[in-house]
Amino acid sequence: MNNVFDYLFSETQLHDRAFILNPSEEITFAKLHKNSLFLAGYIQKMYGKDQCILLISHNNLFFVLCYLAILKSGNTVVPLNPATDQKTLDFIINQCNTLTGFISKFTKVKSEALSHVISEDGIKEILAGETSNNFSITPIANSEASAEIIFTSGSTGVPKGVVLSHRNLIANTSSIINYLNLTFNDKMLVVLPFYYCYGLSLLHTHLKVGGSIAFNNSFIFIGGIFRDLNQYQCTGFAGVPSHYQVLLRKSKSFTTTLFPHLRYVTQAGGKLPSVFISEFTQAFPNINFVVMYGQTEATARLSYLPPNKLHEKLGSIGKGIPNVTLRVVNEQGDNVAVGEAGEIVALGDNVMKGYYKDEALTAETIKNGWLYTGDIATIDNDGFIFIQSRKKDFIKVGGKRISPKEIEEVILSMPEVVDCTITQVDDEILGEAMKATVVLADDKRNAISIKDISNHCQKHLPLYKVPTYIEFDTVIKVNAAGKKTKN
Repeated sequence: MNNVFDYLFSETQLHDRAFILNPSEEITFAKLHKNSLFLAGYIQKMYGKDQCILLISHNNLFFVLCYLAILKSGNTVVPLNPATDQKTLDFIINQCNTLTGFISKFTKVKSEALSHVISEDGIKEILAGETSNNFSITPIANSEASAEIIFTSGSTGVPKGVVLSHRNLIANTSSIINYLNLTFNDKMLVVLPFYYCYGLSLLHTHLKVGGSIAFNNSFIFIGGIFRDLNQYQCTGFAGVPSHYQVLLRKSKSFTTTLFPHLRYVTQAGGKLPSVFISEFTQAFPNINFVVMYGQTEATARLSYLPPNKLHEKLGSIGKGIPNVTLRVVNEQGDNVAVGEAGEIVALGDNVMKGYYKDEALTAETIKNGWLYTGDIATIDNDGFIFIQSRKKDFIKVGGKRISPKEIEEVILSMPEVVDCTITQVDDEILGEAMKATVVLADDKRNAISIKDISNHCQKHLPLYKVPTYIEFDTVIKVNAAGKKTKN
C-alpha cells in the first residue's frame, strides 16, 4: 500500500459512524472518505502531481479534508501554523516553489505570492460538483514518495523542512496503535495543532482504527477541557509538558474532577518533570499515564514508557516503540556503558527522508540510516533510557557543563511552582551565570519569595548549580503547539 490515504481508510471507508464529534464539524468516515477522494481527483486534475501544496488552518474539518485529499492526490502537503509570520511564510513559499494553498478564511496570512488559494467557500463549491464530475486519480507508485514537509525552527533561525514519506507515516502510525492498544472504541480530545507532528499522529491513528476525535482549540479555557473530555466521553488525551503543568497547578478543580471514560493520557514534546507525573498518577490512579519521546524527524514517535513501569522507571523515556531500534552511543558511535552519557540514535521506517533541499544537514543528522537525535542520555541495566538534555541545551558556568533540566526539576519540586526555566546570562563579575525564571500558581504569588527558592536550591544542589539570578513571571512562555520557548 503506497499511499497513506489508502492505508488510513483501508478498514473504515464505509463506516457510517462519526469520525469528528464536534456538532458543527461532525462527519462520518464514509462521507470523509468520499469527499476527500473527490477533492483529491480535483487537485490532481487542476494542479497536477508532485507539487508542494500549502495547508494553513486551525484544527477543523477543512484541515482534515484538505490534508487527506492532498496526500491522496500524489502531491506533498505542507501544513503551517496560521500564525506564521509573513517573512517565514514567504521563505517557505519560495523554498517549496509552490503556487497553490488551501488556506482557511479565518487566518490572517497574506498569500499574494500564490496563484491558487482555496478556502472553505472554495471547497464547498468544488464538492457541490461531486455528483456531476468523476475525476480519475493516478496512484503514486512508490511508498518512498514525499507525503508531507513539516517545517521546524532551525538553530540559525531559518526554518528547516522535515520531509516525511508515505512509508514513514504508515510505519509510525502502525507502531503507535500497537503500543497504545487503540481500537474503534477510542475517542481523543485534540488540543494539539495538526501542523505539529504530535497532533497529526492523533489524526492518523484514530482514523486508522475507526476511533473518533473532538477538537478543542482553546486550551487557555481550562473548564472547556473538563467539559469536552466528559461530553464526548473521551478515552484519551494527549499533551505537552505545559498542558499538564497548567492542569495540575493552575487549576483548583482538575484533580477533583471525575473523568469516567478516560483510560489513558500521553505526554511528549519535551520532558515533563517527574513531580508532575507523580501528582497526576496520585490524583488519577486508574488512568494510564504514558510518557513518550520523539522528534519530527522520526515522524513523531521514537519511544514510550509502559504505564506499568512508570513508577519503577520514573524519569525515563522508556525504550524504542515497536519496529524502532534505539541506542545511546559515544562520539565513536559505540554503545555507551550503563550510566555513561551519550547521544540517542534511532533506526526504523519512521526516520525521515531528510531535510528539504539541505543535503549537508541531512548527512549530519542521518548516518548509515541512523537518526542522530541530538539528545544526550544515559541507559540503565534494564535498557531504559534517561534523557539529560539536548546537546545544544547544556550551558557552561565557571567552566562547568550544566544541564538546566536538573535545576529546573529541583525548583519544580516546590508545590507552589508551576514552571521554571533556566537560562545562561552574561554577568559583569562572573562572565556567565544562571538565571531561573519562575512561574508561581496564581494563589501562591505572595506565599513564596526569591530567597525561599534560593534556599531550596542550596539544600538540594551543589553551590555551583544554584542560580545566581531568580525572577518571577506570570505565564509560561509557549509556542502555538504548547511547547515551551526560552525567548
